[in-house]
Amino acid sequence: MTHGTRSGEPLAGGRHAVVVGGGLAGVTAALTLADAGVRVTLLEGRPRLGGLAFSFQRGELTVDNGQHVYLRCCTAYRWFLDRIDAAALAPLQDRLDVPVLDVTRPAGRRLGRLRRDALPVPLHLGRSLATYPHLSLADRARVGRAALALSGLDLADPALDTQDFGSWLAAHGQSARAVEALWDLVGVATLNAVASDASLGLAAMVFKTGLLSGPGAADIGWARVPLGDLHDRLARKALDAAGVRTELRARVTSVSRDVTGTWRVQVPGETLQADAVVLAVPQRETHDLLPAGALQAPENLLRIGTAPILNIHVVYDRTVLSRPFFAALGTPVQWVFDRTEASGLRQGQYLALSQSAVHDEIDAPVAVLRERYLPELERLLPRTRGAEVKDFFVTRERTATFAPTPGVGRLRPGARTKAPGLYLAGAWTATGWPATMESAVRSGVSAADAALSALGRPRPRHLFDVEEAA
Repeated sequence: MTHGTRSGEPLAGGRHAVVVGGGLAGVTAALTLADAGVRVTLLEGRPRLGGLAFSFQRGELTVDNGQHVYLRCCTAYRWFLDRIDAAALAPLQDRLDVPVLDVTRPAGRRLGRLRRDALPVPLHLGRSLATYPHLSLADRARVGRAALALSGLDLADPALDTQDFGSWLAAHGQSARAVEALWDLVGVATLNAVASDASLGLAAMVFKTGLLSGPGAADIGWARVPLGDLHDRLARKALDAAGVRTELRARVTSVSRDVTGTWRVQVPGETLQADAVVLAVPQRETHDLLPAGALQAPENLLRIGTAPILNIHVVYDRTVLSRPFFAALGTPVQWVFDRTEASGLRQGQYLALSQSAVHDEIDAPVAVLRERYLPELERLLPRTRGAEVKDFFVTRERTATFAPTPGVGRLRPGARTKAPGLYLAGAWTATGWPATMESAVRSGVSAADAALSALGRPRPRHLFDVEEAA
């Protein structure tokens, strides 16, 4: 197997870039560079593309390792879906509508909804907030005032990153119930941290962009097919069509620059030469591959913490849930999605529970999680009580995201390094977003933009504009 330009060969066919990492950031960078006429080799150590948003087989089921959603305001990820011809497979809601079940309330009064009207901001959420049954009248009024205060924050102010969101909410009159039933309901799923552990800067960005930047900004989209169909199969098809050479099971062992300024990327038994290199791998792997002097404080990468996400998968012998998803209160259960059709299940129903910021549960044995969560599903969904559990299994991503703690902003590097021709990408880099698919795609665009500028290549006309987002 060849991996591109062998050591000692001249660089032929114009400029050559090597992208290390085949997650969303790396795929985006590779496509962007190729669309600008650069010859690209993409190296991925795993046997598939997609990074931490992937699928695998379990018997006849096609299982996503975790439930991933995006919002209408995720303009970069939407561009990515268009670029790989996948937008129709991951459609958006016509209008934001989130069912919220509170298991502590009497039967018949458990269901609330967070939805929007076709009105301008902030009136689009006014009726939903006014009738949201999981908050008292006083809490609803105080939530409205806090939202207005949030909308007045300057996201460019670095001081926001030094404060935690929980303290800010408390200072703005938010009760523990309001935090649980609204702010954390949204924040835990998007930030992978409770309010007290989250940077005010990142939290403000999420709520201002998602809820206050436009009436439809928070409309939810998700894949109706396995994630592997999008981020592996269709991504690979787009890369092939763009002329990118993609090598899987190709783990990079070193990246260095010789005296002529040519980059050398080492994989087992092979050396690639390149004019530009994009490192699109997690922060610790990036730290280990960085040449000396590439970053002023490379140790900062190791100070960016990580946060886990646990997914619990339950297959029942019958239909127990009639909606595509819901969020839950008064229970350890956070969000529940119906994955029956996407997984290929022909009989019964397959539910996936997405559990963020679960530091205390990420290593719990499957038997313990089964004892904890099956009774909770029975409390939430009465139809599960007579149903047979055909399968119960767990997927764990112990380092699913970077931890959005106060102070993390100053640790996140930009796309450019001090080494000419070396660029960084990944959801953990300085995109302004928390660790989401949107952040990953934005980082890939930023790294490719920086590389194209240095290589003197024009930006592809159809490329998503990083600056256009709120």
